[in-house]
Amino acid sequence: VQLQASGGGLVQPGGSLGLSCAASGSRFSIRVMGWYRQAPGKQRELVATITRDDRSNYADSVKGRFTISRDNAKNTVYLQMNSLGPEDTAVYYCNAVTYIGQFYWGQGTQVTVSS
Repeated sequence: VQLQASGGGLVQPGGSLGLSCAASGSRFSIRVMGWYRQAPGKQRELVATITRDDRSNYADSVKGRFTISRDNAKNTVYLQMNSLGPEDTAVYYCNAVTYIGQFYWGQGTQVTVSS
């Protein structure tokens, strides 16, 4: 399975940015898609996940600011990020888990929040 993420970049504090990640090549349906992030010197952490039937889960630090969504027909997951702050600066990785437990990571996309 290949996960192609796009949409990262530089944004000012308080701004918004959207990420997308398209999965391809999976023989099995993808049960969960999500986003994780890793800031310099820190461990990779969960940002948000969404199941095939649209149940979502968010890290406390992004609740109310980030919205995850999914297009099952396109095997694509989206992350809309609003009210961004410097603490959101990280490499964002998309993730996919199939119904048989296969686990895949995308290549990561840099999000930098700075004035």
